[in-house]
Amino acid sequence: MNKRKKINLTKTFIGIIVLLIAIITIASGNHMLNFALLRKNIILKKNANTDSTMYANYPFLRPWVDSLNQIRAMKDTFITNNEGIRLHANYIYAASPTTHTAVIVHGYTDNARRMLMIGYLYNHDLGYNILLPDLYAHGFSGGKTIQMGWKDRLDVIRWMKVANHIFGDSTQMVVHGISMGAAATMMVSGEKQPSYVKCFIEDCGYTSVFDEFAYQLKQMFGLPPFPILYTANSICQICYGWNFKEASALKQVMKCHLPMLFIHGDKDTYVPTWMAFALYKAKPGTKELWIVPGAEHAKSYLINKEKYSEKVHRFTTKYMR
Repeated sequence: MNKRKKINLTKTFIGIIVLLIAIITIASGNHMLNFALLRKNIILKKNANTDSTMYANYPFLRPWVDSLNQIRAMKDTFITNNEGIRLHANYIYAASPTTHTAVIVHGYTDNARRMLMIGYLYNHDLGYNILLPDLYAHGFSGGKTIQMGWKDRLDVIRWMKVANHIFGDSTQMVVHGISMGAAATMMVSGEKQPSYVKCFIEDCGYTSVFDEFAYQLKQMFGLPPFPILYTANSICQICYGWNFKEASALKQVMKCHLPMLFIHGDKDTYVPTWMAFALYKAKPGTKELWIVPGAEHAKSYLINKEKYSEKVHRFTTKYMR
């Protein structure tokens, strides 16, 4: 075999290897995207087991929910988003007339009913009107792909307007989210706010979708972000019109000038606690930070109901007339 043939064979072999690597990388990125975002590939928490799980963790909710059901106080409402997808929310009036209103945003694979413990805090304990949306591709809302809070922020802003309309067009509003709902809340906070929005509370939200996926990729599979996460990011942009890096709560809180309370458990291994410090540091203006001793992800209220309720009450009271 002459030298030229050897060179050509070498080039062909290298080309095949590069092509195989590219195919494997694209397939892996697409698998990751589907694994993380496709509704049909994720075991969402259905209403069939929502109540039993909720009552097991928060037994005080059962008599409250039963009383609401007896008088049909928990109502349903729907909107259609910009993509023509029908979205659902529950809302409950306060026992006594008030302008105080909370929009409460659930986390990844959860639904509105699984936020009723925070609904209890605001509606039962503090006397607020509350609205709890099912985010896109969750609960009774339509949609095929989870949006990780980013495009959800636009839907939450619409729900805030709906809540203001339902409860009297003169509300004083707090937006309170947990986990992905906290990320959505922070992403909302960077947009222009109507005058009725007074403050935000985020509980264990992530700095950005890219940061959270990079962390999970390392934790679950021991893999670095490159090349799979970067490939999944590009596919997400092409297929769904957004990407993991632009979906940044960190960048959004930099634009937020309303008060914000940051809550995070010091034992959180799902959204690491360092993200709370980064978010708090980035936020200009009025802010508070509470790192909850011993709390795992989204468990701060569960393990310390009284202190959590007190923190929320003291914070919101400062900014509600």
